[in-house]
Amino acid sequence: MSAPYETAQPERSAVDAMPGTVMLDFGANWCGYCRAAEPLIDEALAGSQGVRHVKVEDGPGRPLGRSFRIKLWPTVVVLRDGQEVARVVRPVSSDELRVALAQAGAA
Repeated sequence: MSAPYETAQPERSAVDAMPGTVMLDFGANWCGYCRAAEPLIDEALAGSQGVRHVKVEDGPGRPLGRSFRIKLWPTVVVLRDGQEVARVVRPVSSDELRVALAQAGAA
C-alpha cells in the first residue's frame, strides 16, 4: 500500500531541479480513481530502479498542480532531470505507466 498524498508540496523550482527520474503523482486521498490507480502505480514502480515517486495532493488553488495544468486525477507526470517526458491521466494499466517510465530511461 502506498503512502497517502502529501498536503505539503515542493515548490515548482525544487521539482524542476530534481535530478534523475521523478514520477509526480497528482491526486487526492478521497478520490476513487486515485485509489483504483494506486496498485497500478505501485506495480509499475516495482520494476524501476532509482525512480523518485512524489505523491502530491492536488485541488483548487494548489500551485504545483496548476503549474503542470492538472485537470483530472490521478495524473502521473514523469520527469527526467526536471523536464516532463511523459504524462498518464487516469491510468488503467501498469503497462502504460511502464511505457511512461521507459520514456525517461527508467525501465
